[in-house]
Amino acid sequence: MAIGGSAIRGSRVGAGPMGEQDHGVHAERVAVSYWDALGNETVRYFAANLPEDEIPEVIDSPSTGLPAGRDRDNPPQLAKNEPYKTHLAYVKERRSDEEAESLLEEALQKLRARRSGGATA
Repeated sequence: MAIGGSAIRGSRVGAGPMGEQDHGVHAERVAVSYWDALGNETVRYFAANLPEDEIPEVIDSPSTGLPAGRDRDNPPQLAKNEPYKTHLAYVKERRSDEEAESLLEEALQKLRARRSGGATA
């Protein structure tokens, strides 16, 4: 069997000459730089006709995960994350201890009434 390569192996059907630069019309775009607190720059490209207010002021830096802003001298600081709260923690924020005691007593009275067959305890 002869060892040889196929001329089309590894290329797309319909592809032009290798290294062809013009693969269609590219849309106009603008480059926007973002910097994180460590000084890393990230460049994002947006359509040139996009209104300025639709370009985000802050993104997440892909290299560090820190927030990155458009002002090189004043990058955004990492916001303090609130710890995970349980359902009980949220309930305790809404109710005082007196309200909790009152609600618990009311619920216990209803439960006792159901178990005793309708008589209140």
